[in-house]
Amino acid sequence: MARAEDGGERLGAAELAYRAIRKRIFSGHYAENERVTEAEFAESLAMSRTPVREAVKRLILEGLLTREAGPGLRVVGLGADEIEQIFAMRLLLESYAARRAAGFASAGERAQLADLALQMQAHVPPRNDADYEAITEANRAFHQLILTAARSPRLEAMLSLVVNLGLVSLTFKSYDEAAIRRSAAHHKEIAEAILAGDADWAGAAMQTHLHAATAAARRNFGS
Repeated sequence: MARAEDGGERLGAAELAYRAIRKRIFSGHYAENERVTEAEFAESLAMSRTPVREAVKRLILEGLLTREAGPGLRVVGLGADEIEQIFAMRLLLESYAARRAAGFASAGERAQLADLALQMQAHVPPRNDADYEAITEANRAFHQLILTAARSPRLEAMLSLVVNLGLVSLTFKSYDEAAIRRSAAHHKEIAEAILAGDADWAGAAMQTHLHAATAAARRNFGS
């Protein structure tokens, strides 16, 4: 097992490769639509191909890389229309998921949603990359838990094709302090609505959250 640089957490090689490549994509080390290969990643990270291959699979699922013909990969660049589509579909599907979660979530899931919302607030305003990482991970877990609590495998499968985790993370990093505080407050309200079992409130709170996220993505990445 390899040791990560931050916090001394022990991580596997595939996780380290995933984090390193993702960080390079987010930092602009690789340009949008730049062509890369697993061999280039392995060489630059001084790692074997096996963990890099596993990392690449995750990054493809997250929408950060796409497979080209042969051994090639390409760093994904999202156009304005694609960003609009992603958030429009999230608005419809995740609002419905929140409504269902209000009715079907277990007591444990409701408590976990509240805890994740508190975790996000604990890192607001973010001061460093570790704070952004913590917020992004809590956000991912929060939205995934709502999908799980919705008890709809069909809905979960549909959203897995829509959500672009790279876009979500980049949107967070584009927020000013007021926007990121507002986002954390949205998550707290969504959790409270689901805890109360109020489907109308949960759906409306999720819509408000995603409308704000759409505006931020449009403003920063849609031009």
